[in-house]
Amino acid sequence: MESLLPRLYSEIKKSVQDCTSNNLAFSGGLDSTILAYLLKKPNTVTIIAEDFIASDLTYCQLVSKELKIKSNIETIKTEKILEGIKNVIKILKNFNDIEIRNSVVMYLAMDYFKKQGEKTLMTGDGADELFAGYNFLLNKSPQELEKEQKRIWQIMHFPSQKIGKYLGIKIESPFLSQNVKKLAESIPVQYKVKKQGSQIYGKWILRKAFEDMIPKTITWRPKSAMQDGSGTSGLSGLFDAVIQNDTFEAKKEEIAKTDRVILRTKESMHYYEIYKKHFGAIQEAKSERACPFCRYGVDSKFCRMCGAYPV
Repeated sequence: MESLLPRLYSEIKKSVQDCTSNNLAFSGGLDSTILAYLLKKPNTVTIIAEDFIASDLTYCQLVSKELKIKSNIETIKTEKILEGIKNVIKILKNFNDIEIRNSVVMYLAMDYFKKQGEKTLMTGDGADELFAGYNFLLNKSPQELEKEQKRIWQIMHFPSQKIGKYLGIKIESPFLSQNVKKLAESIPVQYKVKKQGSQIYGKWILRKAFEDMIPKTITWRPKSAMQDGSGTSGLSGLFDAVIQNDTFEAKKEEIAKTDRVILRTKESMHYYEIYKKHFGAIQEAKSERACPFCRYGVDSKFCRMCGAYPV
């Protein structure tokens, strides 16, 4: 394990140096903080929802102070987030509520840089997939974790690439370079999910490789989804509050009859109506398995179209 740490540091550093972008979507989480440290003087942006609780703000300010980098905080009104969501649905061609809440943050970050005349953006895409960063992986046995890692590697995809193409922004993701991927895939799972003190952490070896370079508060910050850090997870409560129950139930029943789509939440109903306006009814699945909620073809336990899990 000791020999892996300097090698991992070196490969990620080289991957960052091979990139052309100095623009960084910054959350104050482990992945973006590592990139900020390696870039030295990055041009960052942090997207924070004005009307909801966002945990990233404090961490971004902490990292900016300790690493002495300029922090650009963009506080976004709900109206602008909702406008961004319309475009995200159009780009991604789904009404997957979890993916949309996360992806609108990246959309707004790219929009920020585009308005500055920038054409590139660096992201931390791939770190969670390659180094077992997701919370649902933390309590699996080594055998289960290894199997799940291989499954994730086969199906992993990154909406930032589609959004970047739409906006004319080149996306660079150092964690997804061939050398970093190859090394990550060779690291035993017991070094990816491991106990530190009294807590189990994903991306353990990634944390250890950079723990002397970045603030300890960030090194051992628990995994936080983009929607939680930015505050866009608050959209779920917003839709629950503004859409009346009888309106939701009536529309849900109508859509189930006419489109054969079962909507699980008021938020997903709002997104589905935008999706249908652009793309019409969902086509029947051509694969052997179909999502029981929207009939879209699925190749895993998760439906990319509607966000249902498990399916």
